[in-house]
Amino acid sequence: MADTTGNTTQAGVSGGADSAPRKSSWRSIGPGIVVAATGVGAGDLVATLIAGSNFGYTLLWAAVIGCLVKISLAEACGRWHLATGRTLFDGWASIGSWTTWFFAVYAVIWGFVYGAAAMSSSALPLQALFPDVMGLEWWGIACGLVGLVFVWFNKYSVFEKVMTVLVGVMFVVTVYLAIRVTPHLGDAFAGLLPVLPDEKDSVLNTLGLIGGVGGTITLAAYGYWVNAKGWTNTGWMKVMRLDNRVAYATTGIFVVAMLFVGAELLHSANIAIASGDKGLIQLGDVLEREYGTATGKLFLIGFFATSFTSLIGVWHGVSLMFADFLARRRGEREARGDELASGRRERSWAFRAYLLWLTFPPIVLLFQDEPFRLIIIYGVLGAAFMPFLALTLMWLLNSSRTPREWRNGSLSNGMLTVAGLLFLVLCVKQIWDQPWSEFF
Repeated sequence: MADTTGNTTQAGVSGGADSAPRKSSWRSIGPGIVVAATGVGAGDLVATLIAGSNFGYTLLWAAVIGCLVKISLAEACGRWHLATGRTLFDGWASIGSWTTWFFAVYAVIWGFVYGAAAMSSSALPLQALFPDVMGLEWWGIACGLVGLVFVWFNKYSVFEKVMTVLVGVMFVVTVYLAIRVTPHLGDAFAGLLPVLPDEKDSVLNTLGLIGGVGGTITLAAYGYWVNAKGWTNTGWMKVMRLDNRVAYATTGIFVVAMLFVGAELLHSANIAIASGDKGLIQLGDVLEREYGTATGKLFLIGFFATSFTSLIGVWHGVSLMFADFLARRRGEREARGDELASGRRERSWAFRAYLLWLTFPPIVLLFQDEPFRLIIIYGVLGAAFMPFLALTLMWLLNSSRTPREWRNGSLSNGMLTVAGLLFLVLCVKQIWDQPWSEFF
C-alpha cells in the first residue's frame, strides 16, 4: 500500500557513516531492560504463580512460548522505528484515521484506570513492610507522586539507569526464591514438552499464560525507548536485536522463577492464593512461615521493585507515545526518531500533560470502588490492544512504508501471525466474559 502521510520511507535510513552497522555489545543494551521491567508487573507474576500452583510445571513450555511471541512483537516495533525513522504512531496514522480514534480512546480510559492500579500495586508491599506508617491509599498516592516527579525532571538516560537497578533487585529476589524452594529440575525439564493440563478450559488458560507474559502497551513503547536511547537508523539494528533478546531472556527468568515457586511452594502443599496483587501479599506470608522473616521481607522488596518499575515505565513510555500522538495530530511531519533522541518530547507539554493524567485523576479511584462500566470498557480496550498491535505491525512491515530490505521475512510473518491470532482469541474471550447484561 502506498504511503499517504507525506513522509518518505527513507527518513531514517540515511547513508554514510551514520547508518553503518554498530557492533552489538552488552554495554549498549538498555531499552530492552526497560521494556522487560515495565511489561512484567505484579499481575503477570501472580498469573504465573497460580499457573504453577494449579498445574505444577506442566505449563512451563507456555511461558517460554510467551517470551518468544513478545520478542517478535518488540523486535518488529524497534525495526519499524529504525528502518523508517518514523514512530509507530506515525505508521498507524498512515493506515487510516480509525487508528487515531482507537488510540485516543484507549489512552484516555486505559491511563485513568491503569494509573490507579499501578499506584495500588506499588502501595501494597510498602504497607506490608511498614504497616503502621499510613494507609494503603496514601501509600498509593505517594508512589504516584514519586513516579511523577522522577519522570518529570529526568531524561531517558537517568530513567534507564534507575530501571536497571530495580531490575537487578527483581532478578536477585526471584532467582533467590526459585533456588530457595529447591525445584525438581527433572519435572521442570518435562514441563518444556507441550502438554495441556487435564482440566476444564485448559486451552484458554494456556493461551492466557502465553499472552500474559509481559504483554502490554509497553511493547509498543519499545520503539520509542530505542529512539530515546539515541538509536535512530538502521546502523543500530543488530544492537537493537541483541537488546530485545536480552529483554525477554530476562523476562523468561522472572516468569520461570515464579512458576518454580508456584509449583514447589504452593502446588506441593495445596495452598491457594487470590488472583490479583493481593495474591503476592499472601505469598509473602507463606514465605515468611516457611523460610523465615528475612525471606518474606526480601520478597516484598522484590514485589515493590516489580510494581514500581511498571509504574514509572508506563509514566515515561506511554507519555512519550501520547506526546507523539498529539504532535501527529498537529500535523508535524519531521523524522520522529531524531526528535525522540533529542529529548524534546520528554520536555513537551503533551508528555507532561499525560503524566498528570496518569497521576492525579486516578487518585479518586483509590478512595472508592472502581466505576463498573468504566472497568468493562477498560477491559475490552486492553484486550483489543495486543491484536491491534500485532496485526498493524504486519500491515506496516509488509508494505512499501518499510524499505524492502527491512520488511518482514517468513519467520517474522509467522510469529506475528501467531501473536495476532493468539491475542485475537484472548480478546474475544475477554469481551465474551464481560457482564454485559449488567452494563446497560
